[in-house]
Amino acid sequence: MPRTLIILKPDCIAQKHVGDVIKRFETAGFSIVGCKLQQLTPEVLREHYAHVASKPFYPEIEQFMSSRPVIVLALEGENIVARVRDLLGPTDSKKAPKGTIRGDFGTDMMVNVVHASDSDENAKIELARFFKAGELAK
Repeated sequence: MPRTLIILKPDCIAQKHVGDVIKRFETAGFSIVGCKLQQLTPEVLREHYAHVASKPFYPEIEQFMSSRPVIVLALEGENIVARVRDLLGPTDSKKAPKGTIRGDFGTDMMVNVVHASDSDENAKIELARFFKAGELAK
């Protein structure tokens, strides 16, 4: 069964939307196969955001994502990457329609409640980055 990585970002936790967001994933039929609270380090963030680490806005991402612990989830379900991304809406919360997670709870391009893997291949890489062997349900 396909899996994906979800990070409930600092704004999600600060605004107390964790339960609402998880409920939407569960209502969509996804199973939680891994969950932990984690303080993201600069090293992990540089690896995770390597595709933008050289951009001038990267320090703002690192500061935001390390501003408080996040909740890292592994979800499982059919066609999960595409279905999760549909539930989330566009990355820019200002462009996300109401009824999507980002449209209902997000603020802008970065303060957008949730990170989700963008492909099955990246999901495998990201899950391995955030979960050690034995931390995910079989």
